[in-house]
Amino acid sequence: MNELGNLINQLDVKIQFAEKLNTNVSNSSVAWHIEHTLLTLRGVSNVLIKSNPDDYKWGFNFVRTLVLARKKIPRGRAKAPDVVNPKGGVDEEALRSLLSETRMKVQEVESLSDDKFFKHPYLGNLRRKQTIKFLEIHTKHHLEIIDDIIQQSR
Repeated sequence: MNELGNLINQLDVKIQFAEKLNTNVSNSSVAWHIEHTLLTLRGVSNVLIKSNPDDYKWGFNFVRTLVLARKKIPRGRAKAPDVVNPKGGVDEEALRSLLSETRMKVQEVESLSDDKFFKHPYLGNLRRKQTIKFLEIHTKHHLEIIDDIIQQSR
């Protein structure tokens, strides 16, 4: 299984802690972080799938270079677009359904041609491989926050 699949499996394991909240770590619950991450994975996958390689334009982007090279997203620096922000309470069943749908989308992305792309609001245009790398970094970022919430809530 690939890295993104392994990370999705880790999100699955964290669903049991969905109700945990620790405002010293984050103002959002574990459920919010899981849902946000799954919405991001699914949404970016959909854009990548539908992208037209002819529309791709390369441009230097310092933030993209920094994030992809360091493999780290600084906490509390960026605001997520509304489309990937959870809208309200989510139960375990809804998270599991979103998880299943996300797994299928991510598998579809793996078979796409490398010239497909996603336009990130801060990082600019990312080719398929860069997009997958970004999604791995983003998912690890939220898994670290989730782990901190769980650890500090005990």
